[in-house]
Amino acid sequence: AIPSEDGLRVLAINILGRFLLNRDNNIRYVALNTLSSCVVGEDAASVQRHRQTIVDCLKDPDISIRQRSLELIYHLVNNENVEALTAELLNYLVLCPREHRKDICTRVLRVVHSYSPEDRWRVDTLITMLTIAGRECDSDVQSATIVYISRASEDLRAYATHKLLKAIRDDDGTQQGLLVVGIWCIGEYGDFLLKPYSYTPPPSPNAAESGDTQPVTISFMALEPSSIIKTVEDASKQRRCPEIVIQRAITCFAKLHERFADSGDTASIAKLVKLVQKYRSSHSLELQLRSCELGALIAGSGGDSLIGNAGSMSAAKEVLARMPVVDSKIVERRQRLAATNDFGQLEMLDDDGGNKDVAASLISTPAAADNSGGGLLDLEDIFGAPSETTNNDQNLESNSKQSNGQSSEKPVTGKSDVDLLSDIFSTPAAASVPLFPSSSAGTYDPFSQQPPPIIANNTPVPSQMPPVTVPDIFANPVPVASTMTPMAPVPVAPLNVVVPTPVPLPIPTGSTVSSGATGTVVSAFAKDGLEIEFECTKPDAFNRQKSEVLAKFKNTTGAPIYGLNLQCAVPKYVTMDMLPPSSTTIPERSGGTAKEVTQLVKVTNTMLGTKKLLMKLKISFTTNGNKVDHMSTFSSFPDGY
Repeated sequence: AIPSEDGLRVLAINILGRFLLNRDNNIRYVALNTLSSCVVGEDAASVQRHRQTIVDCLKDPDISIRQRSLELIYHLVNNENVEALTAELLNYLVLCPREHRKDICTRVLRVVHSYSPEDRWRVDTLITMLTIAGRECDSDVQSATIVYISRASEDLRAYATHKLLKAIRDDDGTQQGLLVVGIWCIGEYGDFLLKPYSYTPPPSPNAAESGDTQPVTISFMALEPSSIIKTVEDASKQRRCPEIVIQRAITCFAKLHERFADSGDTASIAKLVKLVQKYRSSHSLELQLRSCELGALIAGSGGDSLIGNAGSMSAAKEVLARMPVVDSKIVERRQRLAATNDFGQLEMLDDDGGNKDVAASLISTPAAADNSGGGLLDLEDIFGAPSETTNNDQNLESNSKQSNGQSSEKPVTGKSDVDLLSDIFSTPAAASVPLFPSSSAGTYDPFSQQPPPIIANNTPVPSQMPPVTVPDIFANPVPVASTMTPMAPVPVAPLNVVVPTPVPLPIPTGSTVSSGATGTVVSAFAKDGLEIEFECTKPDAFNRQKSEVLAKFKNTTGAPIYGLNLQCAVPKYVTMDMLPPSSTTIPERSGGTAKEVTQLVKVTNTMLGTKKLLMKLKISFTTNGNKVDHMSTFSSFPDGY
């Protein structure tokens, strides 16, 4: 009767509310459990009347009563009472056992994400939570706090950085989450700390009722660079400081070197260089690596570099610049692509991570759902933008269909993984050609019973030659016929096995290909003064799946190219090992004497002969002071790769 009659439901909620005032813990536990599991979803407004009684249960000595009231409070949060209930949750966070703090921090983050009235209140709440339980909070809470601060306005970033610096000074060095978030913000937005900050909040709607007509102004003084550096240094010099905090501190020192470059404080700049290079001989490999790499960047930005002042300064500014704002749409898109249900269908996720209805247009086909194929289905998310195609396989496919007498309008019953990749890159897939011709085409199989097709004098042997009998030295002696002369040797035809050379196949016309003594050279990219050629070779004659692709970069402009960065992505059936380039600066051509810049890529095509090698490229470089980014898909590798 309770679910159907509104009056009875309200009466039942009121009775359960009176149960909460009972001194017997068993009665209060039953009331909290019933309200949480049965009633709150049906009539939350009636339960809100007993909100203060439920909140008072958080102060009960019995841990089971506190846990049940905590669960019920999560169900009662809405846009109107989020500030009051979140304050109660933070108060309980101070008193609750440490083993429960991690779960409470995660739930507070969900509440703040869903019902936050404004960005400033969200940032204030998360910083307060890190101050209370930064030691127990999960890394997801720390990452979410950093994302919210980075997506805020410049004014809110300055406020959060000042407040985090003050919290780090007041902390005893045990709140790891607070140190990680605070040191990250100081490194990113340390220049805001050099300026004073003040903020006057607008009057709240309840200010007139309470009599507080004057809002409190929040002010922070401007700080000296040495004071900021000392705060981070003291936090990283704690006796039990975690290694992850020291890692963030090294990065912070390097970024502060860039932020304070215009401050004119040479003593602070020199101290930052020493602090970055302090861990060059550390026993921790990660600390040593960060210290050496960031120290080299700082030295390069100051003019001490082997690759030139302009190139090193550009690279240092790019690395030490502020982190870009995280795009939540891209993150949600990756979540949607990663979420599949039990039937192999792609599911949509809402903002809270819950499943929505399965979109009919996103239901995967059997070929796409097959995990064994492996393709470049996630390359768009890797580079975050559509690509350009450089292959010319459409003409090859149409020619192969015409030669086989097939109609282009023939219905297709299924798609292979190569066809799916071609759909993604808006180019039809080329028909797969076997690496070696079949034995019926005249090639020799050394394990068959047929004789070799070529003898020593290169004279063709007829295909109907009788098989040659090879004597078995371990078999029983064969009786000799009476017509045969005793002790006469049996003549055996010599076996001169000649392994045939693979028949060369036609090369796609979409790119320039030249075959030299070292390998096949293919033109992969040519735009904005940069040319890239792939020299394809087979390093192992006994393993044809392994290949080496040597990328050769050429500068066709009249100015050097700085900050060269080549990124490659391959299908899942290809394994890749990409070595660093010989240099990130391509000098200008001066009579053809410029040193060639190369980069080696080692690939292994595990499905050689069935699927060709595909590669998606992302090229970025700086020329004439302008940063250039390009993406393209290259599939015109020679056959056999």
